[in-house]
Amino acid sequence: MSYVALIFLPLFGSLFIYLPTRNLGGTKYITLALFIFMFSQMIALFTALPEHGYMMLGEYLPVTKFDFILTLQVDRLSVIMLLLSSVLLILVTLASWNVEKKPAAYFSLLIFFSGAIFGVFLSTNLLWFFIFWELTLIPMLFLVGIWGAEGRIYAAIKFFLYTHIASMLILLAFFLMYKESGTFDMTLIKESMLSTPVLIYFLLFIGFAVKMPLFPFHTWLPDAHVQAPAPVSALLAGVLLKMGAYGMIRLVLLLLPETSQKYAWILLTLGLITLLFAGFMALYETHIKKMVAYSSISHMGLIAIAMSALSFDSLSAALYEMIGHALIISPLFLIAGFFHQKLHSWEMKDMGGIMQKAPYLSAIFVLAGLGALGLPGTMGFIGEISILISAIESFGAWIVVILFGSLLASAYLIWTFRRVIYGQMSAKVSATDFSMHKVEFFALVIFALLILFFGIFPSSLFEVINQAFSPYLNAGGAL
Repeated sequence: MSYVALIFLPLFGSLFIYLPTRNLGGTKYITLALFIFMFSQMIALFTALPEHGYMMLGEYLPVTKFDFILTLQVDRLSVIMLLLSSVLLILVTLASWNVEKKPAAYFSLLIFFSGAIFGVFLSTNLLWFFIFWELTLIPMLFLVGIWGAEGRIYAAIKFFLYTHIASMLILLAFFLMYKESGTFDMTLIKESMLSTPVLIYFLLFIGFAVKMPLFPFHTWLPDAHVQAPAPVSALLAGVLLKMGAYGMIRLVLLLLPETSQKYAWILLTLGLITLLFAGFMALYETHIKKMVAYSSISHMGLIAIAMSALSFDSLSAALYEMIGHALIISPLFLIAGFFHQKLHSWEMKDMGGIMQKAPYLSAIFVLAGLGALGLPGTMGFIGEISILISAIESFGAWIVVILFGSLLASAYLIWTFRRVIYGQMSAKVSATDFSMHKVEFFALVIFALLILFFGIFPSSLFEVINQAFSPYLNAGGAL
């Protein structure tokens, strides 16, 4: 098939799907069917990939004078991100099955988002990459601003301004790269072609650091998470933050390896600060969704630490942790949002003893939490131990300080279990019915199974991930 259709059919089709279904319903069925189809196409694409390098999928809409050509090329790294995005879009759709407010508009925005995110990972032309990068902001702005909580307008505007301003730095870097190399094709640009690699490095670094986000560029995310509906928070954490990490790997570390090696200490320092600062903030929080939000930021710090080592092992560990983080943090957001929906409170003091009223839901929450703190048998353990080993190889034994981040995670998550899941049942919990729609619960079960499967059989995922970075592996293991 023409893969350009996976971009533009959702982008333009979202409006044509919304108009006839806004009064009749059924948009969610169309959305689910579309995302399943997109996932199946990514599976087929993955099986057709060459062992190394890019696979050309086509060139469209050429404006050759300015090298403005929609070039679709994929390698194993981009297809892994497409598979992750497809899975999360399916599960977020299932988790949103019972949305009551303007469901046709809600699911149409999810469809629009899918086209934009596919454009980000399929396009290798920097200008088109930027266009799709910016288009992802539009549906997220409305999903937070319309379906969010009381402070949704402030959070949506703050999210948009932070990420849009950061994107302007990325765009400036892209024009500098074009001026110095004569092309917008990221697969053709080499660091040796650039006369100002340091300036380009820092422009890209800051732009992607805001998106990940790393300290001190993180302040937009807690507000966005708290105000967004729970499925949108899962999409933010599972897909949007991974865009920043993908950009950091693809366009900073792999495109500018020498400059990245020179300034790796900056990424390492910000990663360590993010890991520990967000961990302490999570420990301080009594707001359950803010706790999950800071936990998410803390894990992005861990991913940044792995990236800073700039080795084959560390990048493989970072990509594994990116996938694990998406699959672990998403059910935490979904269940925290469900608790708020039922109890009309975010405060942990109003919870307690939920295990007695909702044992299966509580078990999934505890499993995802144990994955976040790195319990053996879950994805979280494999990701953290892989990052620790690769970091020690690159930086020495002192880097075991990152274990303190795991200790913080153990503290705030176990304390959360004590206050929310176990303990004495609160009056609010006692008077509440915690029944969940079967389709939404099914999505949580899928998350739980994936956390366990890849935690018990990590090689099944690492074999795929290692292939993504094998072209960059040399005798010394460094990029």
